[in-house]
Amino acid sequence: MLIGIDASRALRAQRTGTERYALELIRHLLALPLTVAHQWRLYVDREPPAGFFSPQTPGATEPDVEIRILPARRLWTHRALAHEVMQHRLDVLFIPAHVLPFVLPMSHLPASVVTIHDLGYHYFPAAHPTLQRLYLHWSTRWSARAATSLIAVSQATANDLTHFYGTPAHKIHVIHEAHDLASANPPSSSTPIMRAWQRPYALYVGTIQPRKNLARLIEAYIKLHEAHDLSWDLVIVGGSGWRSAELEAQVQARGLSDRIHFTGYVADEELPTLYTNARFFCFPSLFEGFGLPVLEAQSYGAPVMTANNSSLPEIAGDAALLVDPTDVDAIADAMLRLSQDEVLRQQLITAGYRNVQRFSWVKAAQETLAVLVAAAQSRTEK
Repeated sequence: MLIGIDASRALRAQRTGTERYALELIRHLLALPLTVAHQWRLYVDREPPAGFFSPQTPGATEPDVEIRILPARRLWTHRALAHEVMQHRLDVLFIPAHVLPFVLPMSHLPASVVTIHDLGYHYFPAAHPTLQRLYLHWSTRWSARAATSLIAVSQATANDLTHFYGTPAHKIHVIHEAHDLASANPPSSSTPIMRAWQRPYALYVGTIQPRKNLARLIEAYIKLHEAHDLSWDLVIVGGSGWRSAELEAQVQARGLSDRIHFTGYVADEELPTLYTNARFFCFPSLFEGFGLPVLEAQSYGAPVMTANNSSLPEIAGDAALLVDPTDVDAIADAMLRLSQDEVLRQQLITAGYRNVQRFSWVKAAQETLAVLVAAAQSRTEK
């Protein structure tokens, strides 16, 4: 069976959640023993580093993998990738981190599987630029309709697909993401970023954009700072997104630039150190399709405060302090508790280590391969 994968997002230099999902899943797919029974074709828009997608398991049998570089151009998916899969047929096409190529009639597409990460733009349309929101709506509806099968990264996302697009439940497969601690970089106490400040800190990790609710998180810290003699800072890690400059202006206007730190994008190899040394982790997002940073924090022993909405209770389990993300006082109270209550901190740390055991990239890869094979077989049976 010839399986094609859009691997372009996995090559992004600054990977956020969906790009990291694509990279981890592709690597773990290619490391499965059953992989050698198939041929694989990875579509990219640039030359990947040597061995970039190779299985991470030492001694693993190398699968039959072809890297096909398609010319980088605007609307790469709907032009370059669409043309490629129409000209050179596949048994099944997998899109882990973007959208299915637009091809009409739909019957001209190969059997296809698309991962849907979230439909947050329906709940918080103002958190997206208008054109981006319209494209998200159109592209997700197209993928939901045209794909043979869909993978939802949480049950919450699966429910949203049925609610907003009428996608039948039998077409959706819930396959959770994971955080693979064994393959992650070990923490260090001497990285440059750890030398940037001296006080203990609360940590946020994620793209700086309105949906992440950072304005309320910052306001909660400011309220605490004004009411208490805080011995800890707030460190905000992530690449700049839409309206990120407004948040830094908010901090500067309150004279707290020495207590609230924006690090910008941090490479994956430095994140373990940041998580491990954090007093606690803050993730009061307005909406998440999965919320991978929650698992990352739990894996490294950081107590977690997160929102009580969307997929976050599903992913965090019983190992997080859940808050109403629209309530600044509730966020502030949770931050204060996690900074002072050592018994609670240890309870959440222990529960976090237990919770992350529910998730595995190997399991995700096995389940994804089964969906890919079934999608290809369903096309041949028609």
